[in-house]
Amino acid sequence: MLGIIPEQHPERTRLFMQWKQMDWPILVDPYNLLAATRVPITVFIDEWGVIRQIGPQMDEVESFLAQTYPPADFSSQPEPELPDLSELKQRTQQDTAQSWRAYASALGLWGEGSEIDQAIVAYQRAVQIEPEDGPTHFHLGVTYRKRYDSDHRQLEDFRKAVEHWGQALDIDPNQYIWRRRIQQYGPRLDKPYSFYDWVNEARREISARGEVPSQLRVEPGGAEFAYPSEDFQSAQAQKEEPDPRGRIFRDEAEFVTAEVTLVPARLVPGESARVHVVFRPNLDIKAHWNNEVDDLVFWVNPPPGWQVDEQFLTVANGPQVVSREDRKVEFELYSPEGASLSVTVPAYALYYVCEDIDGTCLYRRQDVSLEVRLKP
Repeated sequence: MLGIIPEQHPERTRLFMQWKQMDWPILVDPYNLLAATRVPITVFIDEWGVIRQIGPQMDEVESFLAQTYPPADFSSQPEPELPDLSELKQRTQQDTAQSWRAYASALGLWGEGSEIDQAIVAYQRAVQIEPEDGPTHFHLGVTYRKRYDSDHRQLEDFRKAVEHWGQALDIDPNQYIWRRRIQQYGPRLDKPYSFYDWVNEARREISARGEVPSQLRVEPGGAEFAYPSEDFQSAQAQKEEPDPRGRIFRDEAEFVTAEVTLVPARLVPGESARVHVVFRPNLDIKAHWNNEVDDLVFWVNPPPGWQVDEQFLTVANGPQVVSREDRKVEFELYSPEGASLSVTVPAYALYYVCEDIDGTCLYRRQDVSLEVRLKP
Protein backbone atom coordinates (compact mmCIF):
# COMPACT_ATOMS: atom_id res chain seq x y z
CA MET A 1 0.00 0.00 0.00
CA LEU A 2 1.18 3.53 -0.78
CA GLY A 3 -0.32 6.98 -1.10
CA ILE A 4 0.21 9.99 -3.34
CA ILE A 5 -0.65 13.46 -2.08
CA PRO A 6 -0.66 16.78 -4.02
CA GLU A 7 0.94 18.73 -1.15
CA GLN A 8 3.16 21.80 -1.61
CA HIS A 9 5.16 21.09 1.58
CA PRO A 10 6.39 17.48 1.97
CA GLU A 11 7.40 17.92 5.63
CA ARG A 12 3.76 18.44 6.61
CA THR A 13 2.91 15.06 5.14
CA ARG A 14 5.70 13.51 7.21
CA LEU A 15 4.31 15.08 10.40
CA PHE A 16 0.82 13.80 9.61
CA MET A 17 2.17 10.29 8.98
CA GLN A 18 4.03 10.34 12.30
CA TRP A 19 0.88 11.52 14.11
CA LYS A 20 -1.31 8.80 12.61
CA GLN A 21 1.50 6.21 12.80
CA MET A 22 1.24 5.40 9.11
CA ASP A 23 3.84 2.80 8.14
CA TRP A 24 3.37 2.78 4.37
CA PRO A 25 5.11 5.13 1.91
CA ILE A 26 3.50 8.40 0.84
CA LEU A 27 4.70 10.02 -2.39
CA VAL A 28 4.35 13.80 -2.69
CA ASP A 29 3.17 15.30 -5.99
CA PRO A 30 3.24 19.10 -5.53
CA TYR A 31 2.97 19.71 -9.28
CA ASN A 32 -0.04 17.37 -9.61
CA LEU A 33 1.74 15.46 -12.37
CA LEU A 34 -0.98 12.83 -12.05
CA ALA A 35 -3.36 15.48 -13.43
CA ALA A 36 -5.86 14.52 -10.74
CA THR A 37 -8.91 16.79 -10.67
CA ARG A 38 -10.14 15.60 -7.27
CA VAL A 39 -9.09 13.58 -4.22
CA PRO A 40 -9.21 10.97 -2.86
CA ILE A 41 -8.74 8.52 -5.73
CA THR A 42 -8.30 4.83 -4.93
CA VAL A 43 -6.33 2.62 -7.30
CA PHE A 44 -5.96 -1.17 -7.10
CA ILE A 45 -2.45 -2.31 -8.08
CA ASP A 46 -1.65 -6.01 -8.14
CA GLU A 47 1.45 -7.73 -6.75
CA TRP A 48 3.28 -7.21 -10.06
CA GLY A 49 2.65 -3.47 -10.29
CA VAL A 50 -0.22 -3.59 -12.78
CA ILE A 51 -3.14 -1.20 -12.26
CA ARG A 52 -6.27 -3.35 -12.10
CA GLN A 53 -8.94 -0.83 -11.17
CA ILE A 54 -9.38 2.92 -10.61
CA GLY A 55 -12.04 4.24 -8.28
CA PRO A 56 -13.33 0.94 -6.87
CA GLN A 57 -16.08 0.64 -4.28
CA MET A 58 -14.99 -0.05 -0.72
CA ASP A 59 -16.81 -3.38 -0.66
CA GLU A 60 -14.52 -4.56 -3.47
CA VAL A 61 -11.34 -4.35 -1.39
CA GLU A 62 -11.51 -7.82 0.16
CA SER A 63 -12.19 -9.58 -3.14
CA PHE A 64 -9.26 -7.76 -4.79
CA LEU A 65 -6.87 -8.70 -1.98
CA ALA A 66 -7.98 -12.33 -2.19
CA GLN A 67 -7.08 -12.61 -5.87
CA THR A 68 -3.78 -13.80 -7.33
CA TYR A 69 -2.65 -12.35 -10.64
CA PRO A 70 -0.21 -13.85 -13.17
CA PRO A 71 3.27 -12.31 -13.42
CA ALA A 72 3.56 -9.27 -15.65
CA ASP A 73 6.26 -8.92 -18.28
CA PHE A 74 7.95 -5.51 -18.06
CA SER A 75 11.11 -6.59 -19.89
CA SER A 76 10.41 -4.26 -22.82
CA GLN A 77 10.10 -1.19 -20.57
CA PRO A 78 13.20 0.80 -19.59
CA GLU A 79 14.25 1.07 -15.97
CA PRO A 80 13.26 4.43 -14.42
CA GLU A 81 16.14 6.84 -13.95
CA LEU A 82 16.75 10.47 -13.09
CA PRO A 83 16.17 12.88 -15.99
CA ASP A 84 19.15 13.91 -18.11
CA LEU A 85 19.13 17.68 -17.67
CA SER A 86 21.73 18.23 -20.39
CA GLU A 87 19.65 16.36 -22.94
CA LEU A 88 16.43 18.11 -21.90
CA LYS A 89 18.15 21.50 -22.12
CA GLN A 90 19.38 20.62 -25.61
CA ARG A 91 15.83 19.86 -26.70
CA THR A 92 14.69 23.37 -25.72
CA GLN A 93 16.46 24.60 -28.85
CA GLN A 94 13.33 23.38 -30.63
CA ASP A 95 11.61 26.23 -28.75
CA THR A 96 8.37 24.33 -28.24
CA ALA A 97 6.19 24.58 -25.14
CA GLN A 98 6.56 20.83 -24.66
CA SER A 99 10.38 20.93 -24.63
CA TRP A 100 10.48 23.87 -22.23
CA ARG A 101 7.93 22.20 -19.92
CA ALA A 102 9.90 18.95 -19.80
CA TYR A 103 13.10 20.80 -18.93
CA ALA A 104 11.34 22.97 -16.35
CA SER A 105 9.64 20.01 -14.68
CA ALA A 106 12.92 18.13 -14.30
CA LEU A 107 14.60 21.19 -12.79
CA GLY A 108 11.67 21.93 -10.50
CA LEU A 109 11.37 18.38 -9.19
CA TRP A 110 15.04 17.54 -8.77
CA GLY A 111 16.79 20.88 -8.64
CA GLU A 112 17.84 23.16 -5.80
CA GLY A 113 19.21 26.68 -5.61
CA SER A 114 19.95 28.20 -9.01
CA GLU A 115 18.25 25.28 -10.78
CA ILE A 116 14.91 26.52 -9.38
CA ASP A 117 15.66 29.88 -11.01
CA GLN A 118 16.25 28.09 -14.31
CA ALA A 119 13.01 26.14 -13.89
CA ILE A 120 11.07 29.38 -13.51
CA VAL A 121 12.65 30.83 -16.66
CA ALA A 122 11.83 27.64 -18.59
CA TYR A 123 8.20 27.61 -17.42
CA GLN A 124 7.91 31.30 -18.30
CA ARG A 125 8.96 30.51 -21.86
CA ALA A 126 6.46 27.65 -22.07
CA VAL A 127 3.70 30.02 -20.89
CA GLN A 128 4.71 32.56 -23.54
CA ILE A 129 4.36 29.92 -26.25
CA GLU A 130 1.11 28.42 -24.90
CA PRO A 131 -0.52 31.06 -22.65
CA GLU A 132 -3.76 29.07 -22.34
CA ASP A 133 -2.17 25.90 -20.93
CA GLY A 134 -3.50 25.59 -17.38
CA PRO A 135 -1.05 22.96 -16.07
CA THR A 136 1.94 25.08 -17.11
CA HIS A 137 0.60 28.06 -15.18
CA PHE A 138 -0.03 25.85 -12.15
CA HIS A 139 3.47 24.34 -12.32
CA LEU A 140 5.01 27.79 -12.61
CA GLY A 141 3.08 28.87 -9.51
CA VAL A 142 4.28 25.82 -7.58
CA THR A 143 7.89 26.62 -8.54
CA TYR A 144 7.58 30.28 -7.50
CA ARG A 145 6.22 29.14 -4.13
CA LYS A 146 9.01 26.56 -3.81
CA ARG A 147 11.60 29.30 -4.29
CA TYR A 148 9.70 31.57 -1.89
CA ASP A 149 10.04 28.92 0.82
CA SER A 150 13.78 28.47 0.17
CA ASP A 151 16.90 30.45 1.04
CA HIS A 152 16.88 31.76 -2.54
CA ARG A 153 13.59 33.65 -2.23
CA GLN A 154 13.11 36.68 -4.45
CA LEU A 155 10.77 39.61 -3.98
CA GLU A 156 7.18 38.87 -5.07
CA ASP A 157 7.68 35.11 -5.50
CA PHE A 158 4.56 34.41 -3.43
CA ARG A 159 2.51 37.01 -5.30
CA LYS A 160 3.55 35.52 -8.64
CA ALA A 161 2.71 32.01 -7.42
CA VAL A 162 -0.83 33.09 -6.52
CA GLU A 163 -1.18 34.93 -9.81
CA HIS A 164 -0.30 31.87 -11.91
CA TRP A 165 -2.45 29.55 -9.79
CA GLY A 166 -5.33 31.93 -10.48
CA GLN A 167 -4.63 31.98 -14.21
CA ALA A 168 -4.60 28.18 -14.24
CA LEU A 169 -7.98 28.07 -12.48
CA ASP A 170 -9.44 30.65 -14.87
CA ILE A 171 -8.49 28.32 -17.73
CA ASP A 172 -10.00 25.26 -16.02
CA PRO A 173 -12.36 26.26 -13.18
CA ASN A 174 -13.25 22.60 -12.53
CA GLN A 175 -9.72 21.70 -11.36
CA TYR A 176 -10.22 20.87 -7.68
CA ILE A 177 -6.50 20.60 -6.87
CA TRP A 178 -5.69 24.05 -8.25
CA ARG A 179 -8.64 25.61 -6.44
CA ARG A 180 -7.58 24.11 -3.11
CA ARG A 181 -4.03 25.44 -3.49
CA ILE A 182 -5.41 28.99 -3.70
CA GLN A 183 -7.95 28.45 -0.92
CA GLN A 184 -5.15 27.25 1.34
CA TYR A 185 -3.90 30.84 1.54
CA GLY A 186 -7.20 32.58 0.81
CA PRO A 187 -10.08 34.21 2.70
CA ARG A 188 -12.53 32.53 5.07
CA LEU A 189 -15.50 33.09 2.75
CA ASP A 190 -13.87 30.82 0.17
CA LYS A 191 -12.55 28.11 2.50
CA PRO A 192 -14.06 24.61 2.57
CA TYR A 193 -12.31 23.82 5.89
CA SER A 194 -9.26 24.68 7.97
CA PHE A 195 -6.31 23.23 6.07
CA TYR A 196 -3.85 22.75 8.93
CA ASP A 197 -5.79 22.93 12.19
CA TRP A 198 -4.49 19.42 12.90
CA VAL A 199 -0.84 20.49 13.21
CA ASN A 200 -0.91 21.63 16.85
CA GLU A 201 -2.98 18.63 17.93
CA ALA A 202 -0.55 16.32 16.12
CA ARG A 203 2.43 17.84 17.90
CA ARG A 204 0.78 17.49 21.30
CA GLU A 205 -0.15 13.86 20.80
CA ILE A 206 3.25 12.93 19.33
CA SER A 207 5.03 14.60 22.26
CA ALA A 208 2.71 12.82 24.72
CA ARG A 209 3.90 9.52 23.24
CA GLY A 210 7.48 10.49 24.09
CA GLU A 211 8.42 11.19 20.47
CA VAL A 212 9.89 14.31 18.88
CA PRO A 213 7.49 15.74 16.25
CA SER A 214 8.89 15.96 12.73
CA GLN A 215 10.23 19.41 11.97
CA LEU A 216 8.41 21.66 9.53
CA ARG A 217 10.59 23.70 7.21
CA VAL A 218 7.70 26.11 6.61
CA GLU A 219 5.26 26.71 9.46
CA PRO A 220 1.60 27.12 8.42
CA GLY A 221 0.39 30.73 8.49
CA GLY A 222 -2.81 32.33 9.72
CA ALA A 223 -4.78 31.64 6.56
CA GLU A 224 -3.83 27.97 6.69
CA PHE A 225 -5.23 27.63 10.21
CA ALA A 226 -8.33 29.79 9.59
CA TYR A 227 -11.78 28.22 9.57
CA PRO A 228 -14.42 28.97 6.91
CA SER A 229 -17.06 31.62 7.49
CA GLU A 230 -20.39 32.22 5.79
CA ASP A 231 -20.42 35.96 6.47
CA PHE A 232 -17.73 38.63 6.35
CA GLN A 233 -17.05 39.92 9.85
CA SER A 234 -16.18 43.59 9.49
CA ALA A 235 -13.85 45.17 12.04
CA GLN A 236 -15.63 46.90 14.88
CA ALA A 237 -14.37 50.00 16.67
CA GLN A 238 -10.89 49.19 17.95
CA LYS A 239 -7.99 51.36 18.97
CA GLU A 240 -7.53 54.83 17.60
CA GLU A 241 -5.34 55.27 14.54
CA PRO A 242 -1.72 55.37 15.77
CA ASP A 243 -0.38 58.06 13.38
CA PRO A 244 -3.37 59.83 11.79
CA ARG A 245 -1.41 62.96 10.87
CA GLY A 246 1.52 61.07 9.39
CA ARG A 247 4.06 62.68 11.69
CA ILE A 248 6.32 59.65 12.24
CA PHE A 249 9.45 59.73 10.07
CA ARG A 250 9.33 57.38 7.09
CA ASP A 251 11.75 54.47 6.70
CA GLU A 252 13.54 56.15 3.79
CA ALA A 253 16.75 54.20 4.42
CA GLU A 254 14.81 50.98 3.77
CA PHE A 255 15.82 49.29 6.99
CA VAL A 256 12.76 47.09 6.51
CA THR A 257 11.16 45.88 3.28
CA ALA A 258 7.45 45.10 2.97
CA GLU A 259 6.02 42.47 0.63
CA VAL A 260 2.28 42.27 -0.06
CA THR A 261 0.35 39.34 -1.53
CA LEU A 262 -3.41 39.19 -2.10
CA VAL A 263 -5.12 35.80 -2.36
CA PRO A 264 -6.76 35.49 -4.81
CA ALA A 265 -4.68 37.76 -7.00
CA ARG A 266 -7.78 39.27 -8.60
CA LEU A 267 -11.02 39.90 -6.74
CA VAL A 268 -14.61 39.55 -7.87
CA PRO A 269 -16.66 42.57 -6.71
CA GLY A 270 -18.71 41.55 -3.70
CA GLU A 271 -16.15 38.97 -2.57
CA SER A 272 -13.14 38.96 -0.23
CA ALA A 273 -9.37 38.36 -0.33
CA ARG A 274 -6.78 37.43 2.26
CA VAL A 275 -3.96 39.97 2.47
CA HIS A 276 -0.50 38.74 3.48
CA VAL A 277 2.06 41.40 4.46
CA VAL A 278 5.61 40.38 5.37
CA PHE A 279 8.18 42.75 6.89
CA ARG A 280 11.85 41.78 6.58
CA PRO A 281 14.84 43.59 8.10
CA ASN A 282 17.40 44.51 5.47
CA LEU A 283 20.22 42.08 6.24
CA ASP A 284 22.53 43.79 3.74
CA ILE A 285 22.83 46.73 6.13
CA LYS A 286 22.54 44.51 9.26
CA ALA A 287 19.22 46.05 10.26
CA HIS A 288 17.34 44.35 13.10
CA TRP A 289 14.29 44.72 15.32
CA ASN A 290 14.60 46.47 18.68
CA ASN A 291 12.58 44.27 21.06
CA GLU A 292 13.00 46.44 24.16
CA VAL A 293 10.22 48.83 23.15
CA ASP A 294 6.74 48.60 21.59
CA ASP A 295 5.51 45.91 19.21
CA LEU A 296 5.18 46.43 15.48
CA VAL A 297 1.71 47.83 14.69
CA PHE A 298 -0.14 47.87 11.38
CA TRP A 299 -3.08 50.08 10.41
CA VAL A 300 -5.39 49.78 7.37
CA ASN A 301 -7.55 52.59 5.98
CA PRO A 302 -10.10 50.92 3.66
CA PRO A 303 -11.64 53.17 1.00
CA PRO A 304 -15.36 54.04 1.24
CA GLY A 305 -17.51 50.95 0.76
CA TRP A 306 -14.63 48.55 1.43
CA GLN A 307 -14.33 46.54 4.65
CA VAL A 308 -11.58 44.79 6.59
CA ASP A 309 -11.95 42.17 9.30
CA GLU A 310 -9.15 43.82 11.31
CA GLN A 311 -8.04 47.42 11.01
CA PHE A 312 -5.39 47.46 13.74
CA LEU A 313 -2.93 44.57 13.97
CA THR A 314 0.19 43.96 16.04
CA VAL A 315 3.21 41.64 15.90
CA ALA A 316 4.70 40.87 19.30
CA ASN A 317 8.41 41.39 19.94
CA GLY A 318 10.60 38.35 20.37
CA PRO A 319 12.19 37.34 23.70
CA GLN A 320 15.67 38.48 22.64
CA VAL A 321 16.83 42.07 22.92
CA VAL A 322 17.32 42.18 19.14
CA SER A 323 16.23 39.84 16.35
CA ARG A 324 16.04 39.63 12.55
CA GLU A 325 13.03 37.40 11.90
CA ASP A 326 10.32 38.10 9.34
CA ARG A 327 7.20 39.68 10.84
CA LYS A 328 3.86 38.94 9.24
CA VAL A 329 0.34 40.28 9.42
CA GLU A 330 -2.73 38.87 7.70
CA PHE A 331 -6.20 40.31 7.37
CA GLU A 332 -9.17 40.03 5.07
CA LEU A 333 -10.49 42.63 2.69
CA TYR A 334 -14.04 42.77 1.31
CA SER A 335 -14.85 44.59 -1.93
CA PRO A 336 -18.21 46.25 -2.53
CA GLU A 337 -20.45 45.46 -5.48
CA GLY A 338 -19.65 47.75 -8.41
CA ALA A 339 -16.09 48.45 -7.24
CA SER A 340 -13.60 49.90 -9.72
CA LEU A 341 -11.34 47.46 -11.54
CA SER A 342 -8.28 48.82 -9.76
CA VAL A 343 -8.25 50.17 -6.21
CA THR A 344 -5.47 51.23 -3.84
CA VAL A 345 -6.01 50.46 -0.16
CA PRO A 346 -3.68 52.58 2.02
CA ALA A 347 -2.03 51.09 5.10
CA TYR A 348 1.10 51.61 7.16
CA ALA A 349 3.30 49.99 9.79
CA LEU A 350 5.10 51.52 12.76
CA TYR A 351 8.14 49.77 14.23
CA TYR A 352 11.42 50.16 16.08
CA VAL A 353 14.45 49.20 14.01
CA CYS A 354 18.18 49.50 14.57
CA GLU A 355 21.14 50.15 12.32
CA ASP A 356 23.89 47.52 12.43
CA ILE A 357 24.85 45.89 15.75
CA ASP A 358 25.76 48.99 17.75
CA GLY A 359 23.95 51.51 15.57
CA THR A 360 21.16 53.94 16.32
CA CYS A 361 17.68 52.56 17.06
CA LEU A 362 14.88 54.43 15.31
CA TYR A 363 11.09 54.63 15.39
CA ARG A 364 9.88 54.54 11.80
CA ARG A 365 6.75 54.39 9.68
CA GLN A 366 6.41 52.52 6.39
CA ASP A 367 3.49 53.27 4.11
CA VAL A 368 2.15 50.16 2.40
CA SER A 369 -0.13 50.48 -0.63
CA LEU A 370 -2.32 47.48 -1.35
CA GLU A 371 -2.94 47.44 -5.08
CA VAL A 372 -6.18 45.51 -5.62
CA ARG A 373 -7.19 44.33 -9.09
CA LEU A 374 -10.75 43.23 -9.72
CA LYS A 375 -12.29 41.05 -12.38
CA PRO A 376 -14.75 42.78 -14.71
